[in-house]
Amino acid sequence: MIQLHYHPSNASFAPHIVLNELAVPFELKLVDRAAGEHKSADYLKLNPNGLIPVLVEGELVLYETAAILLHLADTHPEAGLVPPLATAERAQFYKWLIWLTNTFQPLLLAYFYPERWVAEGNAEGVAQVKAQGEARIAPLLDQLEAQLASHDGPWLLGQRYSVADALAFMLCRWTRSFARPARSLPLLGVYLQRMLERPAVQQAIATEQLPQPWI
Repeated sequence: MIQLHYHPSNASFAPHIVLNELAVPFELKLVDRAAGEHKSADYLKLNPNGLIPVLVEGELVLYETAAILLHLADTHPEAGLVPPLATAERAQFYKWLIWLTNTFQPLLLAYFYPERWVAEGNAEGVAQVKAQGEARIAPLLDQLEAQLASHDGPWLLGQRYSVADALAFMLCRWTRSFARPARSLPLLGVYLQRMLERPAVQQAIATEQLPQPWI
């Protein structure tokens, strides 16, 4: 059985949504961050970076959220959660998935963990990194808004719902405390509400016991 090592509202949330979408048997393994379990010797054997999530499936141990999402989509082709190979739509899917994980997510991490980028005790530096992170995320939200405006479909890629939507939803909801959160943009706000209405998303929210606001 698939095991997903997770912590509520962490980067494991997108794979959790996708597992619900697939409706396959899986087990959630809580990683207690407050107790430092993600830095324990046992967990570091699964992911030497000490980061969440990790997916375990038989002998396969896989970390990195985007890799987990691709693996789940590829091993369950009947769900249609990725476009067909060697198509323009598939190329666009790759672009957006990698943009989300390589461009958007790092700035969110800078916002939430600014102390990682400055010397210990540098409170002024922490504040500057946090402020710059939020400021640089604003035009990225505009890019998502423009992508939604570029077609008449309900999802990030258009008519096809994909694992990129789960990742986009997770990252956008992390902006919910910003001065200009993702939900405040016209099309993006409607898109996030549409995502929120999916049973798989509601199930993940309920299981992880996430408090409101959800977006």
